[in-house]
Amino acid sequence: MIPSVNDSGSRTIGLLAYLYGPGKAEEHTDPHLVASFDGMSPDPGRDPNATLKDLQQLLDQPVMALARHSRPAKHVWHTSVRADPRDRVLSDEEWAGIARRIVAATGIDPGGGQPGCRWAAIRHADDHIHIVATLVTEDGHRPDDYRSGTRAQAEARLIEKELGLHQVAPGDGTAAQRPTRAERHKAMRQGRERTAREELRETVRLAVAGTTGEAEFFDRLADAGLLIRTRAAPSGDLLGYKVALSDDRNAQGEPVFYPGARLAPDLSLPRIRERWTGDAPHQDGGQNPRLQDDDRTGPGAPATARRKAASASWQAVLVVESGPDAVAAAHIAAAGEVLDALATTSAAHTRRELRDAATAFERASRSHIRAVRGHDRALRQAARDLVHGGPALGYGEDGATTAMAIDMLFFLITAAAHWHAKKGHAQQAAAARQAAAHLRSAYRAAAPAPLATLAQRGRRLPLPQERHHAAQLREALPELAEQILTEPGWHALAATLADAQRAGHDPTALLARAARRRELGTADSVSDVLVWRLRRTANLPLETPEPATNATQNSPPTPRPSPRRAARTAPSDSRTTRS
Repeated sequence: MIPSVNDSGSRTIGLLAYLYGPGKAEEHTDPHLVASFDGMSPDPGRDPNATLKDLQQLLDQPVMALARHSRPAKHVWHTSVRADPRDRVLSDEEWAGIARRIVAATGIDPGGGQPGCRWAAIRHADDHIHIVATLVTEDGHRPDDYRSGTRAQAEARLIEKELGLHQVAPGDGTAAQRPTRAERHKAMRQGRERTAREELRETVRLAVAGTTGEAEFFDRLADAGLLIRTRAAPSGDLLGYKVALSDDRNAQGEPVFYPGARLAPDLSLPRIRERWTGDAPHQDGGQNPRLQDDDRTGPGAPATARRKAASASWQAVLVVESGPDAVAAAHIAAAGEVLDALATTSAAHTRRELRDAATAFERASRSHIRAVRGHDRALRQAARDLVHGGPALGYGEDGATTAMAIDMLFFLITAAAHWHAKKGHAQQAAAARQAAAHLRSAYRAAAPAPLATLAQRGRRLPLPQERHHAAQLREALPELAEQILTEPGWHALAATLADAQRAGHDPTALLARAARRRELGTADSVSDVLVWRLRRTANLPLETPEPATNATQNSPPTPRPSPRRAARTAPSDSRTTRS
């Protein structure tokens, strides 16, 4: 149940006319009164002898009793209280009780002999009511409605429990501002799926992902087609910015601008600058030192960026799970940038789910724990690499590394959900879980093609070599080996073990290390998870050269040291620190 409070009105009759009218799209049905301050207020919806003017005059009477100079300029308090779509349809009597509790909790009509305001609750749909009040009490004073929105939310949580309704995660004041009713109706009239505010929020969020300074940020906003206005101090220092869609105009035909802070708390210019202060200066004059120009223009640039994003995401899991809160919060915020960048540069068959994941995770990227920037440099650099690496194809090495990056990001976003849940951040935890669900769907779209390629190669392995890799699996993971050997992904894992051994790695040591880093028992497919962990750790491309001859394939494997010795002598990989 979601109360939405707005106390900025000045015309009671105008609001009543809307609530009792047909609505912007004829969506209002059977408007009628369900409760009022005295239980006897006229109902223009069902009483043919009552008019809107009658109800308005009754509600405004305490206001009009004041001297003209003492009347508040904006005296109309209004809130809608909406049930969750999964809830049952409530009766008028239940809605009346809800209305009385909301006005009492918010201080509009506290009861208990205290003077209250006049109010009325109108219902014109199954799933919500509107409460209209005038902000002058019966004794001529202003009501104690400080933080009425927060108080209404707290009361709604109690109502949900008592009536057995769906329990909405409580807010903490860090969410982005919701579109207003006027913005939603405007979007409907213009045939937009989203409001201008929502489109601008996503565009600015995508533009800031991986940027390193103001010039690059504003260039990206301009490239996205936004209109930009900046605000500067007399000294010339930039203080802020606001943006508008070129085709979103007001009644005077002027663009409707939104300051960054009104789009989301972390999109104000000062908050964006905090990301840049933690970035290390580049020695090449601003160019990305990890993804050089030849990498960007070469055919492997998107795949290289995705490998680095996968590694940075995997390392961030450990930080989120065991690092200081402020550092973990920074990594969670930077994970949102990686999601944005990956969604922007991915192929069509994964782009929608990835964008939905990024949009959902936006809510999880902020909490009351303030992020300390700088420690998240690797993730922010990964986002930059993805943007500068350019669009990826949906197949070949691009497709394989996309699946790898999604797989690693899934673990990072899941870790963020657990972190928020432990901190009591209910809305953020729910948003992270929603993002993880979209990532799971994106993975299911991205993974089949590269896994099928690997499985085909695995099925071509000579039987002695396949048995040899099965023995390595049993040695490294005795508890899970038999399950993995029956999974459809076993042949892809066998091909990966063959590639690792051909590249000079000890497959048994790699398997043991991959299993130590994170539990595997809850994975949908343990073999798939191991494929991506091993290929990331050993830096294995999807296509590797086949052995020169069958004789080489069938030759006995090179003797290996014992597992304990192998673990000590295997090539070090600082990216596989055990969690």
